Amino acid sequence: MKTAIVYYSMSGNTQFVAERIAKKINADLIRIEPVKAYPDQGARKFIWGGKSAVMGEKPQLQSYDFKAEQYDRIIIGTPVWASNFAPPIRTFLHDNKSISEKKIAVFMCFSGGGADKAIAKMKRYIGIDQFEAEMVLVDPKDNVKSEDDAKIEAFCDALL
Repeated sequence: MKTAIVYYSMSGNTQFVAERIAKKINADLIRIEPVKAYPDQGARKFIWGGKSAVMGEKPQLQSYDFKAEQYDRIIIGTPVWASNFAPPIRTFLHDNKSISEKKIAVFMCFSGGGADKAIAKMKRYIGIDQFEAEMVLVDPKDNVKSEDDAKIEAFCDALL
């Protein structure tokens, strides 16, 4: 089964997990980035990013190479911002509506909370009832924990 991991990562936590999953299940990595980067420090990071997430903004993305028809499964990786998935992921999902017909899994990284709400919002946005697999991790790159290794293993095993 051909799998793509499509992810956005501001602080590197989501990228860290995406790379580990890709290595374990032999998936293609597709990093998406907004044309205009979000502030990544201080209060502006939370104000701008949180407002963008809550308002459902869809920022313009830098060019990326993704053709849905080449994949059987899509894994989406995103940070959680204000109990929402990150706006660049919203743009990707909007631009690639056909993935709702694929097997879809999701993982989310966060520091504060709201991952369950973000997962539910993503399901509604895509128009599906459930994901093939779900995983939530708290700062996995910045706060390495052995239980995260077990979660990543279980997530990958659910997809194999």
